[in-house]
Amino acid sequence: MHGLSELSGIAAIAITATLCGMAMVQFRQPPIIGYILSGILLGPSALGIVQDRSSIETLAEIGVILLLYFIGIELSLQSFRQIWKTAVGATILQITLSLLFVLWLGPKFGLSLGQILLFAFCLAVSSTAVSVTVVQSIGESNTRTGQLVIGILIAQDLAIAPMLLIISGFGGGEMPNIASLTKIAIEVSLSIAMLVAAIILLTRRKSFNMPFSDLIMTKRDLTPLAVLAWCLGFAITSGVLGLSPAFGAFLAGLTIGNSAQKHLAHKSAEPIKIVLLMIFFLSIGLLVDLAFLSQNFLAIIFILISATVFKTLLNVLGLRSLGRGWGESFLASLLLGQMGEFSFVMGAAAVGVSLINQTLLNYLISITVLSLIISPFYVAIARRLHNVMLEKHGEVNLGTALKTILRSVIPFAGRHLSRSEARLLQNEWIKQNKNKKRQNKIP
Repeated sequence: MHGLSELSGIAAIAITATLCGMAMVQFRQPPIIGYILSGILLGPSALGIVQDRSSIETLAEIGVILLLYFIGIELSLQSFRQIWKTAVGATILQITLSLLFVLWLGPKFGLSLGQILLFAFCLAVSSTAVSVTVVQSIGESNTRTGQLVIGILIAQDLAIAPMLLIISGFGGGEMPNIASLTKIAIEVSLSIAMLVAAIILLTRRKSFNMPFSDLIMTKRDLTPLAVLAWCLGFAITSGVLGLSPAFGAFLAGLTIGNSAQKHLAHKSAEPIKIVLLMIFFLSIGLLVDLAFLSQNFLAIIFILISATVFKTLLNVLGLRSLGRGWGESFLASLLLGQMGEFSFVMGAAAVGVSLINQTLLNYLISITVLSLIISPFYVAIARRLHNVMLEKHGEVNLGTALKTILRSVIPFAGRHLSRSEARLLQNEWIKQNKNKKRQNKIP
């Protein structure tokens, strides 16, 4: 009977996540929003079917690692090299200006320096999973804007490891010592050096064969396991070196993506990634305390709106200052507008060193989850702006960008696509299907 009870719980998770994901797809939204909602529904504060999040936490972490792995596989290194400086510059601006904003606001709410740093870091970081999914859904994966967004997300992910070290250094509210600061500087420098070296080496060669490719890639049973082992091996090595496991997975993806086995590896491991990412976002929903959310709803909504508006404007002005056009800056900022899933990781680290209490953690969780849930509105705006930029051949001024955003938001419930938008979307869909069929034919 105990085994049957566990099986019933797994079945409930799979069925609920599938139904919620299907509902989101029906409304042309990312299914990951449905996975979060299913986690809230099944969690201890709602139906209570899943009580212990720790039982699925490891699988959820592997899901994030595989996401970075696939980003590395799909990334065009030539395009990435062209936007890398802009991506790093934009990330530095995001972190710096977020820190200045929270430094000004934090003392008014009695926050300590360590807490100010925590909330500034969470404000600066966007959701890799949501942003990449939206980039793919609106057909921007291989455009300059899509590459820029992915570059910024990667730069943010590189910054996660030093952010976690800084937060951990404030254990008990005390300032980190010189040794901790030196360790952080060494690890950041090592991350950047490894990434630059990998990009230089891989761009010098058109393609190469992975080790034991003749043995592994010809056996359908071995291929998914080998691809997963390659990813996790890099992730573990990166963790041993004191870097982020996600960073190691990204390097593994870059390597596979430049090999002759790229398409086969991608096709073999994608179902695993989809399942584990579902578990990750479901586990986020399990964290939500509905009683706390209802009691502090107005305060949470106010903070959420303020953070979203600030984050979007910050990204627009930052990208404009780096020489990007208005249309590209607005579209990239919309794609980066939500809070990131690594906020949960940083929040857990802060609780572990007694930097914040459970109340502040609940605020952080509630704001981040709601930010991810409302991202469909950003998706609608991004789709509209994407179509307008296609019509204008990428040249969009400030007035056109603002007008497009207002048209997307105000008549949101009853808006229909124009004939030109529908034709562009249909042509993109046909083009994407042709590319997929062509990739599937490659042995």
